[in-house]
Amino acid sequence: MHVGLVGLGKMGANMRTRMREHGLEVTGYDRNPEVSDVAELSDLVAALPAGDRVIWVMVPAGEPTRSTVSALRDLLDEGDLVIDGGNSHYSEDAANAATLAERGIRYVDVGVSGGVWGLENGYGLMAGGDAADIDAAMPIFDALRPPGDRDGGFVHAGPVGAGHYVKMVHNGIEYGVMQAYAEGYELLTAADLVHDVTGTLKAWTHGTVIRSWLLELLVAALEQDPGLDSIDDFVSDSGEGRWTVDEAIDHAVPAPVISAALFARFASRQGDSPAMKAVAALRHQFGGHAVQPAADG
Repeated sequence: MHVGLVGLGKMGANMRTRMREHGLEVTGYDRNPEVSDVAELSDLVAALPAGDRVIWVMVPAGEPTRSTVSALRDLLDEGDLVIDGGNSHYSEDAANAATLAERGIRYVDVGVSGGVWGLENGYGLMAGGDAADIDAAMPIFDALRPPGDRDGGFVHAGPVGAGHYVKMVHNGIEYGVMQAYAEGYELLTAADLVHDVTGTLKAWTHGTVIRSWLLELLVAALEQDPGLDSIDDFVSDSGEGRWTVDEAIDHAVPAPVISAALFARFASRQGDSPAMKAVAALRHQFGGHAVQPAADG
C-alpha cells in the first residue's frame, strides 16, 4: 500500500518511519524541504495512484488543517481518501467531509495518542467514518497501532467526527489524571516524613491500582531532574481540555475533575493572581487573618 503523509513534524515523521517499518510505501510532504520527500503537495498527489489515493493529514488543528483539506480537494480525484489525524475539533469534520464529498473524495477522522513514544510503542487510534472507508485504511491503522489484538489500541468509534470526539474526551481525562499525580507529588514533597519521593512514585508503578504510563513518565522526569528545578511551573493547554469542558456544559454532564485540572493550568500562568489577592483580602477583612506583603513591597 502506498500512503501519502502531509505534515512531518515530531509525530508525523515518526509515523512515516513506523509505517515504512511495517511494509507500507510512504511519500511524505512538509513545508520544510529538509524533511520532505517531495517539493510540493501536488507532487505528493502525483506520486499516488489516482482514484485510490490515501492521504493522511498530520498538521496543526484549525486553519492549517482546513487549508490543507481545501488544497487537497482541488488536487484529488473521485474515490480518493483523506484522513485527518490531527487534533481537530470534531465539529470541523462534518465540514471537511462535505467539502471533499463535493468532488467524490472520502474522509475519515482519527484521534491519535502516543506522542513521541508512538514510534516505538505504537499509537492509540480512534477513528470516525464509514465502515468501507475505515476498512480501506486498515493497513495503515494496523501499522501504526500497538502490537497485539486490533481492539487493544484501535477503535472505529462511529461516523465522521466520532474519532476526534473520542480523542477530545481522552485528552480531557488526561488533564485530570496528570493533575492528580501532580498534586500527590507536591503533597509528598511537602511532608518531611517522606525521604524518597521519587522512589515512592516508582514503587507505585508496580502492583498498585494507580499505576499507569503517565506515572512512569513522571518518575522518569524526576530521575532526570530531581526536584524538577530546571522546569518552570507555567503549563500551557492545547485546547482539547477546553473543548471537553464545553461539551460537558452542553450536555449537562458534571465534570469537576477535568474542569479543575484545566483551571489549574490557567492558574500556573499567573505570576500574581488577582483572584487570590482578593481571597486573601477578604479573609483579612472578615476574620482578621494575616496577609503577606507583596514581594516588591
